[in-house]
Amino acid sequence: MYPLLACSVIALTVIIERLLFWIREDLRRNPPLVDEVLELCRQGQWETVREKVSGSKDYVIRILVTGILHREFSMVKAMESAGAEKVKEMRRYMSVLDSMITVAPLLGIFGTVIGIISSFDMLGGSGIENPQAVTAGIAQALITTAAGLGIAIPSVFLYNYFSSRVEDAVLAIEKYGTSLEIVFEKLTQKLIQPKGGGYED
Repeated sequence: MYPLLACSVIALTVIIERLLFWIREDLRRNPPLVDEVLELCRQGQWETVREKVSGSKDYVIRILVTGILHREFSMVKAMESAGAEKVKEMRRYMSVLDSMITVAPLLGIFGTVIGIISSFDMLGGSGIENPQAVTAGIAQALITTAAGLGIAIPSVFLYNYFSSRVEDAVLAIEKYGTSLEIVFEKLTQKLIQPKGGGYED
């Protein structure tokens, strides 16, 4: 039970830390500002963008700003690098929670097996004169399996929830990053296009 107690403490710590992380990220999100930034980029008002996003902690905006700052060199690679770093932060400690989901039931079964072995050893020593002690020992041994499942089952639901949040964030980053890339390409083509309205045949 002591290893199971350690697993429960670790799992609970990770769950609380991840919940606080996503609450903080939700409070920082500002979708209207993201749309406004894309519109300003469409107009080529880079200085206005810098003023608008000053102090913003929205991860989408910060990734877009990274791309804007490197627009003359490699906008896409800059956003990919910033996005990968943010996704890594979003997935922090997820492997620990995944390990607890796997290990807790196994530890529970292990404890049960040891308890059953002890009970049957008692049965072999005392015969069937005292079957209640044996059945009580088996019932007690099954507690570890129940405890392991009790740790793993709610952890699975929360692990899947956190994974879905990461996937949604990745989709949002890709969506707005692609939009910025398209806007910048159109703006660049407009700037290099001759004033006559097109290329002559």
